[in-house]
Amino acid sequence: MRAYQVTGPGTAGLVHDLDRPTPGAGQVALEIEAAALNFADLLMIEGSYQDTPSLPFVPGMEVCGTVSAHGPDVTGPAIGTRVAVFGGHGGLAQYGCFPADRAVPVPDDMPSDVAAAFIVAWSTSHVALTHRARLQAGERLLVLGAAGGVGLTAVDLGARMGAEVVAMARGADKLAIAGQHGAAHLIDAETPDLRGALKALGGVDVVYDAVGGDAAQAAFRAIRPGGRYLVIGFASGTVPTFPANHLMVKNVDLIGFYWGGTLTFAPKVITDSIAALFGMYAAGDIRPHISHSLPLERVEEALGLLRDRKATGKVVVTI
Repeated sequence: MRAYQVTGPGTAGLVHDLDRPTPGAGQVALEIEAAALNFADLLMIEGSYQDTPSLPFVPGMEVCGTVSAHGPDVTGPAIGTRVAVFGGHGGLAQYGCFPADRAVPVPDDMPSDVAAAFIVAWSTSHVALTHRARLQAGERLLVLGAAGGVGLTAVDLGARMGAEVVAMARGADKLAIAGQHGAAHLIDAETPDLRGALKALGGVDVVYDAVGGDAAQAAFRAIRPGGRYLVIGFASGTVPTFPANHLMVKNVDLIGFYWGGTLTFAPKVITDSIAALFGMYAAGDIRPHISHSLPLERVEEALGLLRDRKATGKVVVTI
């Protein structure tokens, strides 16, 4: 089979003659139709992600495909069922084996590229905003990296939950996308005085931060007493630090959220979230935004779009 294989930190390429994998206990084999890219895939390829697999490995955290075989003692989903799976890796290939208990049947009217791009980004924002930050209607939500893969879902879901969404992103084009998904206020990340711009709005109640860096510091300073700060990721490459005395004086909650970790210790929270989101999709309430869909032969270009921040929403590789 063809696959994009990582053989060392920062060393990867398209291989045309890998053996087709056989499902083990608790696994299903999929004929993969699409794999969505995440910023974590870039970190894995570099060898700096917290859950980087042993070498060699195939990246691609989330996929959509058709069940082609069962491992020992696995009875479902049935062979021939189209499913979406968060497998952690293995998606950038023609075939892959993934945990059967994570395979979610895909609605008939959901295209495979959309299904592949759906689970991680939408469920990350859904669980973060509802379960972790307890976002309420009427509150002001600031989303950093608001046009990115997870950020845009936070804008969309926050607006649908009745929050007043402030979108921060780089450039007019990205901000326009955030505005189309429900943001009430648009702030360019290149604004010289980000803290001043946020203070001018009257501060914020909840910060959704998948970026870190300088924007994180400005957002933290603008948070209102009793606010909540969600730490989602560090796309800027810089992990921020927060003064504990400010947390205390302003009664601010600093909340970490790692979707993959929650899947391991509280899987029902994640499965309930995915079921709710599929229901929203079926009702026409949400529509994922995919800015680029490229074939496996152009996987390096697809990764480059993510690395250079030239994409909005999700980037998908079709197999």
